[in-house]
Amino acid sequence: MSKILVTGGTGFIGSHLVDALIENNHQVSLVDNLSTGRRGNINPKADFFETDIKDFNRIRPLFNGIDFVFHLAANPRIPLSIEKPRETNEVNINGTLNALLASKEAGVKKFIYSSSSSVYGDQEELPVKEGMTCSPLSPYALQKYVGEAYCKIFSEIYGLPTVSLRYFSVYGPRYSKEGEHLQVIALFLEKKKQGEPLTITGDGEQTRDFTSVFDVVRANILAMGSGKVGKGEAINVGGGKDYSIKEVAKLIGGEIKYIPLQPGEVDRNLADISLAKELLNWEPKIKLEEGIKQLLKEL
Repeated sequence: MSKILVTGGTGFIGSHLVDALIENNHQVSLVDNLSTGRRGNINPKADFFETDIKDFNRIRPLFNGIDFVFHLAANPRIPLSIEKPRETNEVNINGTLNALLASKEAGVKKFIYSSSSSVYGDQEELPVKEGMTCSPLSPYALQKYVGEAYCKIFSEIYGLPTVSLRYFSVYGPRYSKEGEHLQVIALFLEKKKQGEPLTITGDGEQTRDFTSVFDVVRANILAMGSGKVGKGEAINVGGGKDYSIKEVAKLIGGEIKYIPLQPGEVDRNLADISLAKELLNWEPKIKLEEGIKQLLKEL
């Protein structure tokens, strides 16, 4: 049994990760300020600390005696980062630096960082591979990329084992239902639930590689246990298949309404997941059609 700390542990992905770690008999603490997470997501078997990763002095003692850190706490919306670059920078870069410093000082065995496929920007070739030059199109994407760079530096200079997982359009139960900047599947499901048209930005031909939250959780746990990672590697965690936004709308069903394209939005995205197979022995198990069918049952 390992002692594990999860930042952002009341959020969409973080709460599912906490549940899986506890099911695997680990002792789990979670740190969250509940800005985007929900108190109802807290696993009763976890130790919950309501505090902010921006406050180094408050979070530092929580890392003592911890074996593994999963850093998911973030302001995860591209439009929000465009509206509030300074505020999102405080969380996504300074908060990540605080978590890395606390992990280094506490002698943590491995730091697993939640990054994003948005770091790639628009690439001429698909699928995107980890060795490609990243070209972030938004403050959020840049902030995630800086976080990856910090992880690599902490491995190289301070000897803290780190690995960054680049998530591709994660969806699943407990998706965020609040705020104006919802992920596309969450947005469509909420519109359908309310009997409103599904709003598609642009022409809907832009593509995404969607990944079930349960597959993402599995990748995190495999990264924790893998002896092949820990030197600041960045690894794609995606479904390995791309769908247009129009196709996703058809899978969910309902009237469609087109609205203007949003700034900072990537046109096409598709993950090459060969590195995840090699280093983590991971590949996705849940197809988008199955995942959406399950979510529709829960509406």
